[in-house]
Amino acid sequence: DLAHEQQMLYRTIGRNPEWIPEVLAAMPEDHAPVAATHLAARRAIAGIGHGDPPVDVPAWEIIEPLPAEELRRLYEEAGAATGIEWTFLAAINLVETGFGRIDGLSTAGAQGPMQFLPSTWAEVSDGDIDDPRDAIPAAARYLVRRGAPADMHDALWGYNTSNEYVAAITHYATLFRDDPRSFLATHSWEIHYSSAIGDLWFPVGYRRDVPVPATEHVADAPWSAPPEPG
Repeated sequence: DLAHEQQMLYRTIGRNPEWIPEVLAAMPEDHAPVAATHLAARRAIAGIGHGDPPVDVPAWEIIEPLPAEELRRLYEEAGAATGIEWTFLAAINLVETGFGRIDGLSTAGAQGPMQFLPSTWAEVSDGDIDDPRDAIPAAARYLVRRGAPADMHDALWGYNTSNEYVAAITHYATLFRDDPRSFLATHSWEIHYSSAIGDLWFPVGYRRDVPVPATEHVADAPWSAPPEPG
């Protein structure tokens, strides 16, 4: 619950960048750098999308992720085989699917916990695209094909051709390296979805087989609605 509260604070502050200097100035010195990196990542993520927020909620199912300890072992094993620092794989897993909570296709048709297009998946793995035990090492191999670990910027840009995406992944990777507790905290974050009617919460158990209007979803699940202002 505390991690979820932390997540919502960062999302709210990130949408109000004029608050950031005052918030950081009011924090203890040993916490402010962590918060600053979180907020930089949040601001970068906000810059990834283009166009208007979606009016529909997606056809996803939200499932429990693997435990943090098991995921970190998978990242480190993939890193040992490829030279990719585990923190980058963790950051990709977080940004793409909330560590595997999202089971469903992206708008581009990517799938699995590390979000591969089927054509790209065929280049790096013959395993199960939806299984993190296959997808995480496949992501590491894909980064190597794009120039990692020598050039992580270009490798990440190849993963998602957005400078904001590269910045977000790099910020989270830095955070996990410098403050490993942050990895445990973000592992407990929930799935929130920036829709045309506001920030919607999709807890474990959410499932839609087809997209539906966000207003219809909130009528069915009022607890998912954005909080009232004030």
